[in-house]
Amino acid sequence: MLKTALVLSLGVVLSACTQDSSAPRPPALTPGSVSDQWVGRWIGVEGLNLTLSKDMQAGPGHYLLDMQYGLDADQSGTFKGQATAEGIAFERDDGPQLLRAGDGQATGLKWLADKHNCLIVKPGEGYCRD
Repeated sequence: MLKTALVLSLGVVLSACTQDSSAPRPPALTPGSVSDQWVGRWIGVEGLNLTLSKDMQAGPGHYLLDMQYGLDADQSGTFKGQATAEGIAFERDDGPQLLRAGDGQATGLKWLADKHNCLIVKPGEGYCRD
């Protein structure tokens, strides 16, 4: 009985080691990859918008986010961002933020729900392209 359990355990371990490591994995966001495709203007709701550009002074993987992210005049500005595996990290007056790809449903905004190409900061704050 002990031999059988040992042999079965060894078989499980060996089969795990021989799995195909060439299986496709989702691409990590690295400097110069997906985030460069995000460069340009993105539109939110009620006049909110985001213009993402490369920060040439800071180098690859660094971005400038010029945004109107709220309805009040003081909820706008230009923020420095850096590419991470999850998106573009940046900091505003309301704390550290992460800009990531998603769709209109993920924005949590009914006016953007049918969009497919969006960037999201947090639920209720998203910017899309048609």
